[in-house]
Amino acid sequence: MVYKILIVEDDMGIAQAIVQRAATWGFEARCVQDFLKVSEEFSEFSPHLVLLDIMLPFYNGYHWCGELRKLSNVPIIFLSSASDNMNIVMAMNMGADDFIAKPFDMEVLILKIQALLRRSYDFSVNAPFLEHRGAVLNTADQTLYVGEQKVKLTKNEYRILFVLLKDKGKVVSREKLMEELWESESFVDENTLTVNINRLRKKLASAGLDEFIATKFGVGYCIS
Repeated sequence: MVYKILIVEDDMGIAQAIVQRAATWGFEARCVQDFLKVSEEFSEFSPHLVLLDIMLPFYNGYHWCGELRKLSNVPIIFLSSASDNMNIVMAMNMGADDFIAKPFDMEVLILKIQALLRRSYDFSVNAPFLEHRGAVLNTADQTLYVGEQKVKLTKNEYRILFVLLKDKGKVVSREKLMEELWESESFVDENTLTVNINRLRKKLASAGLDEFIATKFGVGYCIS
């Protein structure tokens, strides 16, 4: 299933950038074309989530949030440079689910979209990411985020984390990890694996994830 996002944003540079980034995550995003007919375009597209700016031609985002709430309980995220407390409170009172201040990091926006979709729908089967304790591993572009912090991983570190998260709740043997890394065309022996595991642990700990990878002595590793 492809999840659809309607973008109500009159800055076409921002809107098109969101469309392109959303596509890399497997979402179908569409920009509103007529800002007098937001409700009509919403009904025609039937999106799973709406991104809504406050300052728009003709009517502001608060107006359209109220109109969309008459039609649907679809998740709505406000995007705005007017990020003072009053605007945030107004957005939430109008029925918004989240508020992101401009300028924003595109990866953070995608994570917010994923989190809101995950709370609203069941799309765990085809989700292109693995998550545990606030860490989100994107299997599409091999990036790791802990909250809003991006953690840089080497190819080996990504592969190790991917295998452990994929088998979350199970102990993964050192032999299996070495086989997985070997398949990625990296030569890995016992010492190399240990070095990669320790380096990955330090990166995770620096991001606030202490003891994220547990050692089962004589067996292997698991996500704790």
